[in-house]
Amino acid sequence: MAKTQLNVRVDEATAEAARERALQRGVSMNRYIEELVLKDAGEVGQTFVEAASDFMKQYERVFAEEFGREAREGPDATPPVPREGLPGTT
Repeated sequence: MAKTQLNVRVDEATAEAARERALQRGVSMNRYIEELVLKDAGEVGQTFVEAASDFMKQYERVFAEEFGREAREGPDATPPVPREGLPGTT
């Protein structure tokens, strides 16, 4: 994989902390920073997945009604919600 060089500026305390952490882990400063970025990106992705899951659980009945029971099959499938009384219906 091709590498791209990045130049960053940090205060001396941050630079020293990064050097110490890299040394403790037995990796180069480049590898340490790369690992931090990859970890951060993974956490963001995980946060998105968790938020999407919470959203789907919260609105599961609306989706089931709109798209039908086939969207989620099985013994724990949510039955369709009657349309009467929902906003936008008569």
